[in-house]
Amino acid sequence: MRRLIAPLALLGLAALPGPAAAQSAISPGYWETTNEVTSPFPTKKVERRCIKPSDVAKFMQGPSNHIYTCTYPTRQIGAGKIRLRGTCATRNSAPVPITGEGVFTSDTLRMDATVQARFGGLSIPVHARTTGKRLDEPCPAEPPPAP
Repeated sequence: MRRLIAPLALLGLAALPGPAAAQSAISPGYWETTNEVTSPFPTKKVERRCIKPSDVAKFMQGPSNHIYTCTYPTRQIGAGKIRLRGTCATRNSAPVPITGEGVFTSDTLRMDATVQARFGGLSIPVHARTTGKRLDEPCPAEPPPAP
């Protein structure tokens, strides 16, 4: 279950509503993101991290890491909005559909996402939300721990 939810948490691309008409990406800096699975098994994780200028594009492109690989045939990012549609899979699992839509400004983000996870032959929608805010620019030399 945790491996299927991980793609949702890394969709950390969401944004809080605000003026974002011409916004093409978030700003680099020290960010706090809150990743919540809202159903079927609620969880919440708060992370703080430095997003360097060289990391912004990768952060905005959607999740993929050493545990799972995601592909997004639909990837629309710009004008303060994000829309992703694709699939994610671990090395040992079949791809599952993932969708995400959100908004962002230079200092905030919010994304709602759904993964159609498979459990015992059943397809169960897992809903998640990521919100984020830039805490500082530049990143602190020694970041304080997340709350």
